[in-house]
Amino acid sequence: MAFPTPHDLTNGSGATPVPAELAELLRAQLAAVADEVEAEVRRQVPEYAQPPDGPYGRNLRDGVVQALTLFVDHIADPRDDGEAIAATYYALGRGVAQEGRSLDVLQCALRVGGMHAWRCMGRTAETLGLDSTVVAALGELAFQTVHEVAEAAAAGFAEGQLRSSDELERRRRRLLDLLLGEGPVVPEAVQKLAHSARWTVPRQVAVVALAAAPDRREENRPLASAGALVDMESRPPRMLVPDPDGSGRWAGRSFALALRGRPAAIGPTVPLTEAAQSLRWAARALGLMGRGVLPRQDVVRCADHLSTLLLHADEPLLGRLRTSALTPLDAVSAGQRPRLAETLLAWLLSGSNVPDVAARLHIHPQTVRYRLRQLEKLFGDALHDPDTRLELILALRAESMHNRQD
Repeated sequence: MAFPTPHDLTNGSGATPVPAELAELLRAQLAAVADEVEAEVRRQVPEYAQPPDGPYGRNLRDGVVQALTLFVDHIADPRDDGEAIAATYYALGRGVAQEGRSLDVLQCALRVGGMHAWRCMGRTAETLGLDSTVVAALGELAFQTVHEVAEAAAAGFAEGQLRSSDELERRRRRLLDLLLGEGPVVPEAVQKLAHSARWTVPRQVAVVALAAAPDRREENRPLASAGALVDMESRPPRMLVPDPDGSGRWAGRSFALALRGRPAAIGPTVPLTEAAQSLRWAARALGLMGRGVLPRQDVVRCADHLSTLLLHADEPLLGRLRTSALTPLDAVSAGQRPRLAETLLAWLLSGSNVPDVAARLHIHPQTVRYRLRQLEKLFGDALHDPDTRLELILALRAESMHNRQD
């Protein structure tokens, strides 16, 4: 791993060399200067005023000593690239990113510490009566040192952010797999993994099943709602949305726009431990959208189509119900069957009210009565049996959906 290496300002063209023996004198004062610098950083940077064992305080002393050591080492041997100390600051910056803290605080501490360290060194230079050109060279070297450690910290922070983002994504994927898996969901396991994934555990969730896109370009990826867990690699792609009903996430067309035109089905809102059920219903609704049973465009809410989803929960059984309940219609011609089926369903749904059936189907009441006489001959007294009527409604609904698909 490469770290930023110092530019040899003391040996540059026209630069004034700093006496190497000065290094040992300054090294002897290093602990005392470190005490002053540490105290100044704690005084001026609020985050470092916290207890020494906190996230900021525990690395402060070591960081100060390392930076001062690098400065002195540059005086002792201008050829020393300070890679070991740069590696320390690289790791420090990476740790800041992985803990979710801001690099600005660390950079501020470096500026404050560097300025105070230089003031301490300036007092030493004045006591020793060093030539002004040597003092200027020392100042240039001091700010070079601050620049080097700041660069190393920034590079580490950048890598830490990348790794942290990747690791966070992996943890959230594991959390989603846990919530949507086949096995029982253990709340304690969810809490533990959610904490490591920086995800606030909600009371309720809904799972969205998304239509697969022809390619996986980033611009086709949905814009996830805040706090959503997304897996675009699964089939179908899925998104778990926390507390969907209390946030207005489904309001208007904003959610459809966030999906970038990708058709989707929103599962019912359920307790977190039942998220897998929401996914099953959403996936089933998405399949029915693809077949034309449910609208193909935009977003379908399972909550608005519960009867259709229930009707298609066991399609082989639904097929047997259609065959059994509608057997009398097999006696009529292929042209008559859809008209009689449509009339019978409207009659059952309207409470046997002929005028309502006529208005619903846009036909004359006399036509309705004629068809009902035909249906009475086919079905007989079964038309007035409550259980049979329920089966007929379900079977006729299924037949109507089947005909629409054709």
